[in-house]
Amino acid sequence: MKKLICFLSLMTAVFAVKAQITSLNKKEVALMRKAINSNDDYKKAFEPYRQAADSALNETPNPIVEILSQGLLAGDPRKTASLKAVEDAYKTYSLALAYTYFGKATYLTKATDFLKAWATTNKATGDPINQTKLEDMVTAYDLLRKKIKPDTRTLVDAWMKSIADTLVNSPYAKSGRGTAINNWNSHRIKMITLIAYTLHDDSYTNIITQELEKQLNVNLNPDGTTHDLLERDAFHYQTYDLEPLLSACIAIYRATGKNCFTYQTANGSSIKKCVDYMTPFMTGEKTHPEFVKSKVPFDLKRAQNNEKGYAPGTLFEPKNGIETFALAAYFDDSYVAIIRKATHNSTYMNWRLAINKVVVDAAGAK
Repeated sequence: MKKLICFLSLMTAVFAVKAQITSLNKKEVALMRKAINSNDDYKKAFEPYRQAADSALNETPNPIVEILSQGLLAGDPRKTASLKAVEDAYKTYSLALAYTYFGKATYLTKATDFLKAWATTNKATGDPINQTKLEDMVTAYDLLRKKIKPDTRTLVDAWMKSIADTLVNSPYAKSGRGTAINNWNSHRIKMITLIAYTLHDDSYTNIITQELEKQLNVNLNPDGTTHDLLERDAFHYQTYDLEPLLSACIAIYRATGKNCFTYQTANGSSIKKCVDYMTPFMTGEKTHPEFVKSKVPFDLKRAQNNEKGYAPGTLFEPKNGIETFALAAYFDDSYVAIIRKATHNSTYMNWRLAINKVVVDAAGAK
């Protein structure tokens, strides 16, 4: 079988350097500050995070022992409580970003409070869909880790490592289970990858390599469809499958320069092909009624629960593919034009696109 040669050769050296990979390095941070100060589009994209950070300064962390969301219908009190609790991840990232931009100690102190509260209270599980909701917490920690006091850093490191370890050994990844090849596994790989790079822990190197290779081979199809699109008959799940893979690939590229976005499996599949498959549905040339032929009973249960977007036949909305294309634009900025066509906005900018531009500018400033 053709092997995935995305990043083995440089991984160990990168971990030794301990550069910030999951978030932004020093050069990128400097350019981010400059861009926000001089460009209204960047400032507008940053503004929601500033507002969230300022609000969070007056809030108390709301950690939960176990995140319970997947498999539960909207309105279930366990899911409601969990989704409310994991809003802390966005708040923590906003605080970390505000500290990175403004340099005010109050933001760092509060972000540390959130991280410490979660590290003390939350227990890791092997459920990728529940654990993926902490992605912003990981990225926030990457921004702040060097600034946090050693005792707190040890605490948070141990918590995040426990998350990665439970995902490595997740029962949902066992051979023969559908969750070992669908979007669950994509989210599992993403979280292991982001935590490994944040902690600069090279013990996960072979695991990430093997798991990513396997997932690309079984989850992607040569025609640009994914396993999840065919199973659920919904681009909602094509995007939910591709976004974690793209996030993992961005981290790998930042660490090693190896491009897993365009890498083709033995049967000719690639993440790029799966993004490109969505293009006419983003631009409006084609439409897709969602969930009409879904093979998963839970999709119908959500429709019967009147959850928005799950009624069979609901048309895919291009705005729901923006994050997928913004992540892909990290590798190919031609996707920006597709996003702007989908949004009918010739100057559209979200935070992912803003970060992409910062990274490109930093690379060009070498």
